[in-house]
Amino acid sequence: MLPLLTSFVLAQQSIPAPPPEKSPVPETQLLSHPLTSDLDIANGPPLLAEPQNKAAIAAAVDNSDSQPPVKNRKERPLTTTTVADATGPESQTTQGKNQSAVAPPQRLPTTLRELVYPQEVRPLPGSLDAVPVFNSNSPEVIRKSGILLSTFPPQGKRHPKAHLNFPFQGRFDIFSHHIVKTDRPRKTPTFYKGIVLYNPSQSKTITINVMQAASYLGTPDAPYINLPPIAPNNVGRLFSGPGGRTADQVLRGQRQTHWPSRIYLKPRQSKMLANLPVPVPVRTTANNDPVWPSRVQPPVNLTTTSLTTLPPNTPPPDFPSSNTRSTLARLYASGPVYVASLAMKAPARPNGGEGIPSKQDWESLLLKGELLEPRDIKPSPLSSQAPKFFYGRVAGVSRGSKWRSQLTDSAESQQLTVPEPGSGFSYGLSLLNRGTFGTAQIQSAPMLVRYPDTAYLAHGNYGVHYDLSLPLYNPSSEPRTVTVLLQTPLKDNQAEKGLRFLRSPSPNVFFRGTVRVSYNDDNNTPTRQYFHVVQTAGHLGDALVTLTLKPKEQRLVNVDLVYPPDATPPQVLTVKASKTPATFRSTRRP
Repeated sequence: MLPLLTSFVLAQQSIPAPPPEKSPVPETQLLSHPLTSDLDIANGPPLLAEPQNKAAIAAAVDNSDSQPPVKNRKERPLTTTTVADATGPESQTTQGKNQSAVAPPQRLPTTLRELVYPQEVRPLPGSLDAVPVFNSNSPEVIRKSGILLSTFPPQGKRHPKAHLNFPFQGRFDIFSHHIVKTDRPRKTPTFYKGIVLYNPSQSKTITINVMQAASYLGTPDAPYINLPPIAPNNVGRLFSGPGGRTADQVLRGQRQTHWPSRIYLKPRQSKMLANLPVPVPVRTTANNDPVWPSRVQPPVNLTTTSLTTLPPNTPPPDFPSSNTRSTLARLYASGPVYVASLAMKAPARPNGGEGIPSKQDWESLLLKGELLEPRDIKPSPLSSQAPKFFYGRVAGVSRGSKWRSQLTDSAESQQLTVPEPGSGFSYGLSLLNRGTFGTAQIQSAPMLVRYPDTAYLAHGNYGVHYDLSLPLYNPSSEPRTVTVLLQTPLKDNQAEKGLRFLRSPSPNVFFRGTVRVSYNDDNNTPTRQYFHVVQTAGHLGDALVTLTLKPKEQRLVNVDLVYPPDATPPQVLTVKASKTPATFRSTRRP
């Protein structure tokens, strides 16, 4: 099992049921989150989880659920080789490092051979709903205080262009994903991420219901760790990266502990929805090489030629470091409200320590502050034909929180005919410009308002809930074994010859997150399973569910996921039929 955590981290891991509705939360209590409470800061920060070693990770995978263990797969040694021009807003290496968002067709090292599967790729039926999403991802990197995204009116602000004047009413979401980076973590104050809500009405009190919400740090909440390509995750103990863990909680319908269930805004009143720190850990090694004082003898199993020695009494080294915070919330407002996302260095106290930004500090920054700099690379025009295409990053209000769809043979049909044995077909997920697999379908959410130097579309659909129903039908007179799986083919705008995959794994992780499947197994037992999925570029994928359909049988399978910020689009959902029926051991939900 994973190492024991502190009560705070354990409460998040165990996924408690949402607390019952309570009376209105006083404004002073909105800042009583364990990570933002004056009392907690005064008494020292909360204890952190113990480091997760390989043995603990393996134990977590083997014991995370009462499911049949997943067969271990040998991992190839990871290298620092990167996919040239890695695509997508969140192109990352296996270590979770972000790369620039450029997107011509992927050019891979010649040593990574391709496999081409000539299977049909279909446009995903349905469309995004009309729920507005407060979408804060640019600039992704935070190095100083400033405004990340504000939908407040520009009137009365020192920098009017920083405010987009968009009120939210009814259902809306808040998505935020940012990284704090510093070259000198020992001398860098703690940064805070603040989310401000404001009621512009002069006479009406506004009620905001927080239906689901979660926010996690990369360190210590959800570090990027190596996990198997697929593993049971019914309890939710497997995660790699803050984006995947945040999306997992929202997929399960959870409201993380210490988020209020309801907020009341009096006329002309503002409150803090979140006031959360993003501490940057101090690293004592560079490139994972140990650093030893000269008086310490290195372990015998290490070669001294690989070590850097320091003279006695040398100050501890200070290497560049970073930390990430992902936040996702589903809300409902009874009337118009404005929202702002801000970043601020912790204010200094007279005694030399750090304080917590107050509501007045945030309001002052909102009124007088300007857009955070440095800015991200400007996006390429959507009509650009240049070899390199820059998607840009998102800062604005996008339209669409959920994509619900029933996958059938046609708009008039009520069934999805399974393919012939040995063949399959796919539906695109998070398709985007220059990555449609020949469907010409772009699923990226449109922007209702945006800053001029940010993405034209919400490429990646981060935080969007894909809820897909597959009424599988076997038309033959023989049993047919069908497998449903998630895949990450090499991004392509055409698919004339089929989907392209790699024989050997790429070092670039393109998907980290939880996928849920619901169905009746071959014993007609209702089953719901969660899987943590990790896929690199060109990954063929592993089965989410395998069923043997009787002749003329129809059976419903539901696949849904909240697209995680730690992913790089696009993916496909594939239905395949085996040449010979496979034996499938059904499992019941624990």
